[in-house]
Amino acid sequence: MIDAVLNSSTSLTVRQKTHWSDRIAHLSLALVALALMVFLAFPLGAILMQSLLGKAGEFAGFSNFITYAQTPALLTSLWNSVWVSIVVTVITLPLAFGFAYAITRSCMSHKSLFRGISLIPLLAPSLLSAISLIYWFGNQGVLKAAMQSVGIAQIYGAPGIVVAECFSVFPHALMILITGLSLADARLYEAAAAMGTTASRKFFTITVPGAKYGLLSAGLVTFTLVMTDFGIPKVIGGNFNVLATDVFKLVIGQQDFAKGSVVALLLLLPAVLTFAVDHYVSKKQTAMLTARAVPHRPVPSRGYDMAMTAFCTVISLLMLAMLGMAIFASFASFWPYNLTPSLRHYVLGMVDGEVGEGFVNSLKMASGTALFGTVLVFFSAYLLEKTKGAGWLRAPVRMLAMLPMAVPGLVLGLGYIFFFNALSNPLNWLYHTTALLTLCTIVHFYTTGHLTAVTALKALDGEFEAVSASLKVPWYKTFWRVTLPICTPALVDIARYFFINAMTTISAVVFLYSPETKVASIAILNLDEAGEIGAAAAMAVMIAGISAVATGVFMLLARLVDRRTQAWRGTR
Repeated sequence: MIDAVLNSSTSLTVRQKTHWSDRIAHLSLALVALALMVFLAFPLGAILMQSLLGKAGEFAGFSNFITYAQTPALLTSLWNSVWVSIVVTVITLPLAFGFAYAITRSCMSHKSLFRGISLIPLLAPSLLSAISLIYWFGNQGVLKAAMQSVGIAQIYGAPGIVVAECFSVFPHALMILITGLSLADARLYEAAAAMGTTASRKFFTITVPGAKYGLLSAGLVTFTLVMTDFGIPKVIGGNFNVLATDVFKLVIGQQDFAKGSVVALLLLLPAVLTFAVDHYVSKKQTAMLTARAVPHRPVPSRGYDMAMTAFCTVISLLMLAMLGMAIFASFASFWPYNLTPSLRHYVLGMVDGEVGEGFVNSLKMASGTALFGTVLVFFSAYLLEKTKGAGWLRAPVRMLAMLPMAVPGLVLGLGYIFFFNALSNPLNWLYHTTALLTLCTIVHFYTTGHLTAVTALKALDGEFEAVSASLKVPWYKTFWRVTLPICTPALVDIARYFFINAMTTISAVVFLYSPETKVASIAILNLDEAGEIGAAAAMAVMIAGISAVATGVFMLLARLVDRRTQAWRGTR
């Protein structure tokens, strides 16, 4: 009898502990929802409210939108943004598809080298390509005469924006297409070969239809990235206005917050449309690899492999030419009259231009983004995927987690101005602080980290949580002892993604910095505006160097993590 009472008491105690742990999970999920509301939804709402107000703060309805539609210069910027984005997409998509096809469907050598070179633009701010183009084709460029001989008067304006954007967005499209082309069923190709189908017919009836979702996603992402980019049009755009530069001029130059909000909402539309179309198409996408599928393996072919190698070599050389010119110009003493190598531009940027402090701020922001962003993203993803209850809260959190994918950094930064700079906001003290820059960057890149975490968590069998629940083990112990060690490689990938993007971002923080919190990527813009393009190139190269070193450190960390926490994968 006494044993029964003790067992009953123990069971009650365990149930109470489990009950409170679940309530802690629900409270944590509510806090995540609150954080996403405050740092994402409310700033976007502030932009919408600002667009409906007049210059004196009175309610103006849609008059700002009507005024915008009646302003020819602003409509010209809208058209410029649209057609340039279309041209870049039309150029980049076939090039990226060819490169991805060579990586996944040929037996050419040095695939890892080619793929590594193709990712170079991710390590530097987007404006590095614009600076490099100025040295190649600008007023004192090396190949200016060759450019003019083919009928292009100057690189400044639309030509420069198009070429620089192609370089900048290429790796984004490539990564999507490599994923799309790597999923193929060899049985389809074997059946086609047995029926005597030609290689070209197999390409257009099997390969392209199988990769159509990847092609559409890559095209939409490319269009949106170009439409919302600020750094490249700012550096090489000249008098060619686009929406991104209009927002900056209206808000910073003219202090016209109402019109700036209208343009920001226009920038939001293509991103939202892209997200909606991608979400719709993903539902229609059928699985390319079924349980009975046979992975497709490319067959060696000397002529074909040589052609693919030649194509990838040309693309890689163009990539290296962009980076190489920026490095060369950063060491040239006085372009183009004295090309003797020196550290003049590095000293000018770091000391005279006070960019050294900007690099310290960038490292602080990037480290904070990597640390706190990874913790927030992974913990919130775990609460969504591996805990139960509070169903009414899960759908809003999932929607808020996906929303940053559809919000350009420039729009998010503008929303932070309107929301956090308001004197009535109790969080006003965050304005012009490194903490706010870090929070903005985390929110800006939240969705990709969230999807990475969710993918890793979905790969874990739900039996872990079921067994833990049956043994009355609280969820946080299962998280700490089981889930976290297994998912550490994904955590390293998320941290690396946050760090690199925080080092190179411009649009997300261009409205939020102060002289004390200025980051390196923004300092490069200021150097370029001051006419110190050599120093700007030097600082862009330094950011690329730091990003490359950070990538190596994260790769080493991933190796150590794999050795320590993933040894069980190699056991049989």
